[in-house]
Amino acid sequence: MNKLQLKRYAKLLAKVGVNVKKGQWVIVYASLDQPEFVEWTVEELYRAGAGKVTVQWSHQPVGKLAYKYEKEETLASVMDWEVARMQAYVKELPAMLHIISEDPDGLAGVDQEKLTRARIGRMKVLKPYNDEMENKYQWCIAAVPGKAWAKKVFPSMQVNRAVEALWDAILKASRADGSDPVREWARHNDEIGGRCDYLNRLGLVSLEYKAGNGTDFKVGLIPNAVFMGGGENTLKGRYFNPNIPTEEIFTSPKAGEAEGIVYATKPLSYQGELIEDFSVRFEGGKVVEVKAKKNQHLLEKMIAMDEGAAMLGECALIADDSPINNAGILFYNTLFDENASCHLALGRGFTNCVKGFEDMTQEELHAAGINDSMIHVDFMIGCKDMEITGVTEKGERVAIFKNGNWAF
Repeated sequence: MNKLQLKRYAKLLAKVGVNVKKGQWVIVYASLDQPEFVEWTVEELYRAGAGKVTVQWSHQPVGKLAYKYEKEETLASVMDWEVARMQAYVKELPAMLHIISEDPDGLAGVDQEKLTRARIGRMKVLKPYNDEMENKYQWCIAAVPGKAWAKKVFPSMQVNRAVEALWDAILKASRADGSDPVREWARHNDEIGGRCDYLNRLGLVSLEYKAGNGTDFKVGLIPNAVFMGGGENTLKGRYFNPNIPTEEIFTSPKAGEAEGIVYATKPLSYQGELIEDFSVRFEGGKVVEVKAKKNQHLLEKMIAMDEGAAMLGECALIADDSPINNAGILFYNTLFDENASCHLALGRGFTNCVKGFEDMTQEELHAAGINDSMIHVDFMIGCKDMEITGVTEKGERVAIFKNGNWAF
């Protein structure tokens, strides 16, 4: 790949993704797949004003060995130094940049019940710290190619060529293939903001989804919630882009108000394995049935993680005529595939979707309808014939999507 273009991408992650503040601590989470790119990104973070940059490396095969050989109680435990680290994060509020590249099937063969119980054990300890930091710091998730991931996306290519092809696809999807990605993202955020403004003026109380594949679904909305998309602000007003790429406009629906069935239109990579050809049926706001041709048991484990795991935390709208979908590539990666298709998320909702959230307690936000859970898992439901209708407070019906695309 052209090094100049990759350095432009690194600059985009530093200045637009996390938008680092002068003197701020930044933590970069990365695998071993593209160390040179991580080096360039660290330099761009310093150039953008970071006072300290810490890289936390990981390697999926090593993690898989831990799941294989360590006892469950060891995997589930949280060491004292990990608690101290989280306390430091709460105090310092570092920006966090996640550069992902893992194999979508990289944990195949792992005892998923053991993995799930271990993660539940850790999350019980770590979740309060994450809740304390919510909406107070900048974070961004972006991607670089890993060899195994590249071969999954482009199986007929030699490894090196597949990596090059995945680099090309990532840059195009991330609007980072031009001469000035930072300027392109300013334009992109403005366009998303305009659509959010329109939706927020409608006063919608519910959304209805229908598609020829059998999707027939209705979800309630929180009366004082808003649609968001593109960049967002921390409580102190620091603007950042949590996902690169992003095409979505989203809100958190009202927990406990969902009826009907939805059919997934793309595979879901969950806990290092793929779930394929699945449907999710809701009654009384909760999932009551899941079916899948591959790894149905993972879906069943997922919705049983805690009480909120079987309820919705997000409704996201993405046009079928989106750059990522038009690329015709199945990434086998939620960051990309969710931005090619309308999607829903099971689990935790976004508190900052509620007007005045900064003056509300967690209990008040949950009472308003924001779902709480240890998980937040997106799955894709958009398709070419999807129709989405919004219902207003006055009972008026407004076309939001027609034939898979925006109706306005």
